[in-house]
Amino acid sequence: MKKISTLLLLIFGLSIHSQEIKNRYYQAEIATPLIVNSTYGDVDSLGNRSNYWFLPDGLSLKFGVGIHQKKWASLGIHSGIDWLGSNKLVVVPVFANFKLSPKISEDSRIYLQLGYGKSIGIGRGSLIGDYRKICLGAENDEGFSIYIQVANFGIPLNNLDSVSSLSLGVALATF
Repeated sequence: MKKISTLLLLIFGLSIHSQEIKNRYYQAEIATPLIVNSTYGDVDSLGNRSNYWFLPDGLSLKFGVGIHQKKWASLGIHSGIDWLGSNKLVVVPVFANFKLSPKISEDSRIYLQLGYGKSIGIGRGSLIGDYRKICLGAENDEGFSIYIQVANFGIPLNNLDSVSSLSLGVALATF
């Protein structure tokens, strides 16, 4: 809890220190967690072949606000909701988000995004864990991006030490 408090103070301290409102950003994301298709390549009784390596396994919605330096580096606080269908789990993560996004052309960037905070399971008792995520994506100048993300919720469930997900998603950031 002390780490999260320190991160929140750092974020709010930086936002108070930077008097220019143009340094603020907002980001909204929607993604779908994926699971491996255990029936890939199998043919059912109607002759249909299962051709997909991965299948959707839920929904993830997140929103965040923070500060940035010329869109190249940003620091923010994010939250949202993650539903993992195969684990029957709904999680609310609250995390600090750090993003590096160097330009690769005149109108596009690649980015690496790291998040750390707490995740709270809903409707399953007192499930609380350390939330960690890493995200790799491509973004255009308007702030639209597509990404792949690996998240670890830090919640032990179904004989697993910790529930994790691999997701594909899109995001929109306004600067």
